[in-house]
Amino acid sequence: MSIICGVDVSKAWLDAWAAKQYRRFANTPEGVEALFAFCCEHGVELLVMEASGGIEQAAFLALWKLGQPCAIANPRAVRSFADAMGFIEKTDRIDAEMVAGYAAAKGMVATPPPSEDQRRLTALTTRLRQVSADLSVQKQRLHTTSEPTALASLKEAIAFLNRQAKALATHIAALITVDPLWAELDKTIRSVKGLADRTVAVLLADLPEIGTLTNKAITKLVGLAPLANDSGKRTGQRSIRGGRATVRSILFLVADIARKYDADLANFRDRLIAQGKAKMVVRIALARKLLVRLNAKVRDARLNLANAA
Repeated sequence: MSIICGVDVSKAWLDAWAAKQYRRFANTPEGVEALFAFCCEHGVELLVMEASGGIEQAAFLALWKLGQPCAIANPRAVRSFADAMGFIEKTDRIDAEMVAGYAAAKGMVATPPPSEDQRRLTALTTRLRQVSADLSVQKQRLHTTSEPTALASLKEAIAFLNRQAKALATHIAALITVDPLWAELDKTIRSVKGLADRTVAVLLADLPEIGTLTNKAITKLVGLAPLANDSGKRTGQRSIRGGRATVRSILFLVADIARKYDADLANFRDRLIAQGKAKMVVRIALARKLLVRLNAKVRDARLNLANAA
């Protein structure tokens, strides 16, 4: 049986469990090196850590550079596993042990880190999304402010955020343009009328798997696949859950735009409405149909680019 090291990550500590041994390391470069030595000492083949809001990324990347294969587990799934195993209490040591146990039960495999350009694209796209949200808030405040000094402050903040958004969009476009694969996928995604810069950036940054998975797998990954809810003779209502929220959100938006230019999408939506489907059901189905179409287009583009090479 392969030896797995489970790691519970916090801002200050890396709590590790491997081969029935528990150790705590500082979440610092020196601590990561000590954790790597611990893994080597116990013959660890795979190190698994919980996703912790991005705090885990520095250690994850550093361990890969040192030569330790790693993977990241969904914390909700690990918590459910712990509950199923009877561990209602929660400590850093127990969490580390449960991460290791979950990884073994799940049969997790190492997931190499994304390239530097992929990480940069993701960071820039995330920041653009944050700036856009801040910009929306500031614009809303314009309607509730009349005092001249406060109004001038708001306009100054809006101008600053607009400059930031424009600069970020320029950096993102430059990154996509210089990468042959991304440049080709950019053209492919834009071939669907109604999809533009922001959609391309989100799909390439937050859904790099597009075009490499089956339609069923990609819709489940995004969280647009209806999940079964049946038991015995009862057939429950299907619903969606989990997935890539940022991708799902933008697909909801652009699918409604794309159907205005695409008769097939428009007719599909109209049929669902005529059948009396709920508004949200129609919205999900339309986004799912668009995602499946994009997945097929990107798959063909990847294949054509590979053949040309």
